Amino acid sequence: MQPNFWHTRWERGEIGFHRSEVNPYLQQFWAKLGVPSGACVFVPLCGKSCDMLWLRSQGYVVVGAELSPLATKAFFDEAGLQPIQSRQGKLQCHEADGIAVLCGDFFDLVPADLEQTTAIYDRASLIALPPEMRARYARHLRLLLPVGTRMLLLTLDYPQQQMQGPPFAVSEQEVHLLYDGMAEVERLASCDVLGENEKFKQRGVTRLQKNIYRVAFR
Repeated sequence: MQPNFWHTRWERGEIGFHRSEVNPYLQQFWAKLGVPSGACVFVPLCGKSCDMLWLRSQGYVVVGAELSPLATKAFFDEAGLQPIQSRQGKLQCHEADGIAVLCGDFFDLVPADLEQTTAIYDRASLIALPPEMRARYARHLRLLLPVGTRMLLLTLDYPQQQMQGPPFAVSEQEVHLLYDGMAEVERLASCDVLGENEKFKQRGVTRLQKNIYRVAFR
């Protein structure tokens, strides 16, 4: 999956993955990470997610990473914020009111970009990537993070042969394969969400699980 895929999705407004409300699983399970107020939270592949505004409202400094300049601009426009822009390595930094979005390729991030990070919120990053990219993503994420960083990870699991991603199916077994060597993984909850996802049913999906994990990096 090449960057042009996502640039085209944003240009065409094909952003069914975007949610206009704060994710209820974030609100329900974030406290399980025990992240102190004032800490820095990283949101990879953030799009224009209003979850970043919720995290900021809880007293956190938020750093997002997003490939699309259109998504980055839309986030600040819709939040009514006027970001200050600066160059940060290969990325363009947009920052306002305690929220910074690093616009560019996720794999161009370097450890210095996230050296203050205490926690990560991954709602739609891992499941946005095809199988051949997920291991590379997990390795690069670990490279970027300070020891002790905690992550709230949300995934979807369904019979992959029934639908072409994204979002892709990521099983609990795969989560462990990706992260066990670098972190402690604990499943916090597993929910049947097929009934609330009509688009999945229309595409022939017969089983859809939302899994929520706490991942503590070593």
